Amino acid sequence: MSDGSFYITTPIFYVNDVPHIGHAYTEVAADVLARWHRQAGDDTWFLTGTDEHGQKILRTATANGVSPQEWADKLVAESWQPLLETIDISNDDFIRTTEQRHEKNVQLFLQRLYDAGYIYTGEYEGYYCVGCEEYKQLSDLVDGAGQHEGQLVCAIHSKPVELLKERNYFFRMSDFTQRLLDLYEERPEFVQPASVRNEIVAFVQRGLTDLSISRQTFDWGVKVPWDESHVVYVWFDALLNYATAAGYGSDEEKFERLWPATHIVGKDIARFHAVIWPAMLMAAGLEVPKQVFGHGWLLVGGEKMSKSKLTGIAPEQITDTFGSDAFRYYFMRAINFGQDGSFSWEDLAARYQAELANGFGNLASRVVAMVTRYFDGVIPAVVESAVTDAERAIQQTERRVTEAADAAIERVAVHEAIARIWELVDELNGYITVQEPWALSKDPANAERLAVVLGTAVRGLGTLAVLLSPVVPEASAKLWTALSGDGVVTDQPIRSAFEWTGGDRVQPLEALFPRIEVEATA
Repeated sequence: MSDGSFYITTPIFYVNDVPHIGHAYTEVAADVLARWHRQAGDDTWFLTGTDEHGQKILRTATANGVSPQEWADKLVAESWQPLLETIDISNDDFIRTTEQRHEKNVQLFLQRLYDAGYIYTGEYEGYYCVGCEEYKQLSDLVDGAGQHEGQLVCAIHSKPVELLKERNYFFRMSDFTQRLLDLYEERPEFVQPASVRNEIVAFVQRGLTDLSISRQTFDWGVKVPWDESHVVYVWFDALLNYATAAGYGSDEEKFERLWPATHIVGKDIARFHAVIWPAMLMAAGLEVPKQVFGHGWLLVGGEKMSKSKLTGIAPEQITDTFGSDAFRYYFMRAINFGQDGSFSWEDLAARYQAELANGFGNLASRVVAMVTRYFDGVIPAVVESAVTDAERAIQQTERRVTEAADAAIERVAVHEAIARIWELVDELNGYITVQEPWALSKDPANAERLAVVLGTAVRGLGTLAVLLSPVVPEASAKLWTALSGDGVVTDQPIRSAFEWTGGDRVQPLEALFPRIEVEATA
């Protein structure tokens, strides 16, 4: 078991299509958490990647006239890996389920479960959703409408399910019903937020059935090691990426250091991660994950983000206009992490202007400009004897928001962490308005007071640069350079952000968030 490490993962995404902002939302949330923990000095490792097996990939590749591997290679190279650059993701590893390091250790894991008696052969007949790559219960299906009238369709994908009957290998998941219920009771933080936890507990309380973990009707997948006429069920294969990438079967020292992981997933796949995955680990004698956090959906026009429903928005449609920092800030601030949230261009543009450009960016520009104008760029020292209650209030806020933001990150409440940090932005803006350094500059008798005011403002800006680095890394780096902060901002201890140190001069600062015409977002 890891001691003091922070191993965080996103789901690995299907390569049957290009990414949309729903995928990017998950990536950014995990990235903010990873960056925060790195700056806190935790042994941090951040994994993302792609899921490249299964019937859905095979059918998509065939429809495009290429092999599944060619299709996966093309989408990963042209869409999924570039996504990480588009939204400034700092992952430590990128796992592909077609890699040898993954496939061979999936087989190792499966063989160990087979040898331990947790796998047997049997027949299964049921409704299968290719989109979900999952057998569905009747309660998961709805009556089709329109062209699908008279058919049962998946409630998530709104597409007809297929009635399949196969002789497969099964995992004795039903053996773990009580152990899972005990886990949820003993560790209520294991599945969060509470709404997702309650749904998971209710599902398991109804009783678990054994899980079909192989398919014979197609061959695009990891071969079952003792029977190569079967391929491993895509979810059983995919879930193991979190272990194989961390060294399971190949680097046990690394695995021991990193495991267990915190999984950030969409709530629609929480059941796989909070039920099937811990049962698999229990069967293998491995520790269950540290936490499974099922965040809400991004909604467009009241519907979940979806390429198939033509509601998918490519991340670059936003970043090409607003930049990656604004993308990251908006989705982490505007939506309570863990709940569903609606995206709109109008809200994005409004928040960009009010909160980033006017709130944070203008504050930074004004302070640097005034230090340049009134002190020839030399950062004024704050003489303690001249400090008033107004300055002490700013100092207290710096400490308070740092502690509050860190506590929120521990709860995976990213939106709350940013809201607490923004209290310092607002307070500094109010402080500048009340103290009126431009008025103080007109009388030489106010020189010491002017130095205290601008010195306090610079201190506050440096604290903001450190605290906001996980959220808006580009803007924070620019501000840090302008304030002559020591080293690079990503190396600054975030849990003591207010203790930052730097040089004695400010440097020129370009607009952190330039003005954008609203018409450009149409």
